[in-house]
Amino acid sequence: MQEIGLQGQELRLESGWLGLDFANTVEWHASRQPEEQLNSYADLVAWARSVGLINEAAADRLLQAADRRPAEAAAVLEKAIALREAIYHIISNQASGYPPHPNDLALLNAALAQAHRRLRLVADEAGFSWTWAGDPDELDYLLWPVARSAADLLVSPDLERVGVCADERGCGWLFIDSSKNHSRRYCGTGCLNRAKQKRHYARLKEKRSK
Repeated sequence: MQEIGLQGQELRLESGWLGLDFANTVEWHASRQPEEQLNSYADLVAWARSVGLINEAAADRLLQAADRRPAEAAAVLEKAIALREAIYHIISNQASGYPPHPNDLALLNAALAQAHRRLRLVADEAGFSWTWAGDPDELDYLLWPVARSAADLLVSPDLERVGVCADERGCGWLFIDSSKNHSRRYCGTGCLNRAKQKRHYARLKEKRSK
């Protein structure tokens, strides 16, 4: 078992939380026709690479391992999607004032237990830091920091600032509301602008009808 080069200090995250970004790997999550972004194990690796969780060499190694073990790669993808849905439901329920479903919490706890078995404390000249220990060819090691991040968010003050995008078409993306009065309702400018345009057209229609 060796140290795995997960790059926890230089992540490129939309929300500020790895677990939250992972929960958002579905477009239109709350709609009747969600658009899956993780359609293959290669997509999972590409996502991890895009947020800076792994470097190019690690990504290539995982893809080569997946080519050698396609059935295992498919199982890991299924596991990843199940974990993502559990994280999404737990956090979105919390944001909406509902308790977590026991099955979702059990799934996250199982993933967290697996992750913590691989967590190690290391020391260097700068001090102490966390790292992950395992085989670099383990196809599911990308999920360890995701589970840890989701659990950390659930016990963080940031949890009270999580919102669910209110776009009525069913965007459903999760975000951290950093506005001063905690009034943010949309995940980003795209959904916000659509809502503004709809209100504008509604006002014009009302004026024309008078």
